[in-house]
Amino acid sequence: MYFTYPKDTEITASVVEDFIKQHEEKIKRYDELYNLYVGNAPILNQEEKENYKPDNRLIVNFPRYQVDNFNGFFVGVPPKISYNNPDKSDDQNKTIDDIINDFERRSEMPDLISEMSKQSSIYGHAFAYLYQDEDAQSRAVRIRPQNAFVVYEQTVAQEPLFAVYYIKNEDNEIEGQLHTTTHSYEIRNGEDGIVLTDERPHFYEDVPIVEFVENDERLSLVGVTESLTNAYNKAISEKANDVDYFADAYLSVLGVELDEEGTHKIRDNRIINMFNQGGVTGAKDIVVEFLDKPDGDQTQENLLDRLERLIYETSMIANISDINFGGTNMSGVALEFKLQPMRNLAAVKERKFIKALNRIFKMFFALPTNVPPVDRNEWLDIQYTFTRNLPRNIREEVEIARGLDGVVSKETQLQALSIVDNAKDEMGRMETEDVGPALYDFEKSE
Repeated sequence: MYFTYPKDTEITASVVEDFIKQHEEKIKRYDELYNLYVGNAPILNQEEKENYKPDNRLIVNFPRYQVDNFNGFFVGVPPKISYNNPDKSDDQNKTIDDIINDFERRSEMPDLISEMSKQSSIYGHAFAYLYQDEDAQSRAVRIRPQNAFVVYEQTVAQEPLFAVYYIKNEDNEIEGQLHTTTHSYEIRNGEDGIVLTDERPHFYEDVPIVEFVENDERLSLVGVTESLTNAYNKAISEKANDVDYFADAYLSVLGVELDEEGTHKIRDNRIINMFNQGGVTGAKDIVVEFLDKPDGDQTQENLLDRLERLIYETSMIANISDINFGGTNMSGVALEFKLQPMRNLAAVKERKFIKALNRIFKMFFALPTNVPPVDRNEWLDIQYTFTRNLPRNIREEVEIARGLDGVVSKETQLQALSIVDNAKDEMGRMETEDVGPALYDFEKSE
């Protein structure tokens, strides 16, 4: 779900207030998803049972495993961001590439992308905010979905129309900012509701809050298996309750009356010595046994196994902890098939993230203080390389890179190596090494 609004309609304080109210209704859901991720599952807050009944509350944190495992696979290797325009000289390319690298360092881009990825898996989407810091340098930072939203045009293009960032202060009053494609405003509570103040232009030529989505439907990776995870926690907790029940099973003594002293002796000494009512030694009419519940262990185990399997199948996240995941006799092709669902998820997410990163760099290039106006459209030649975080065979990569010699450019050839972070920088180092060692004075020709 996302917000839309007619493109040519005025954006007033009442319009902003109405969207804030709609957004506040979603915060409870965001909190539920976050609680699942950190292990604060609903079973911990359910009504307590009677004191005489076992009441275990066990949590198996599948959501955290799914989110962290998938995002380690997706962005565990930081994406490479590079620039190359074949129509420009090497010096021009290097100048723009250096500008991009500087922006990456100031924004801590690998960490930003990692957090965007994690938050979008938890909530279905995440937000990054582009702003000018105290030194008038452009930076991008993350914003929690609980504090921000973007409203899109009600058009075929569905371009961002405006965005809001807000918090509640100590007095439970709203404070924040409204950002359109041309201006920014301060948001605060007035006597009759929200008011917009401190209007000022910005020069990004777009809404400076960018949404990163997990998929078009903004489906959370946590939410997809929420019901299965809750059912698993309930089933394993009840299984633990059964173990406690059998440990504290009732002793049934039929055919003889026990006084309090006899009861304590049985409990403390673990000895049972009974006489029937007639005083004759023997106890053929006396029954002493524990009261047992029907044994449902196999049913419980079958349920737990099925729930666990469905959790991984529904989330499309591989259970790499499974002893059967990568056996010694399993071929590389078989492993690829096991990882294919995760690859499919990552491919969709990669396209969405490239779209969001393009929007960030388009705004960055729009500022003349960042890039000369003549190069404002050079963001179109930025390449993003996402590498799946898998065990790498460096020797195999070297063979692939050698096989590309003369087939593709030197830069593309170097990008085939996971040990090379920046192909352009590596090419520069190679050129420096090709110069050869410095000559001594007596070796130089006159």
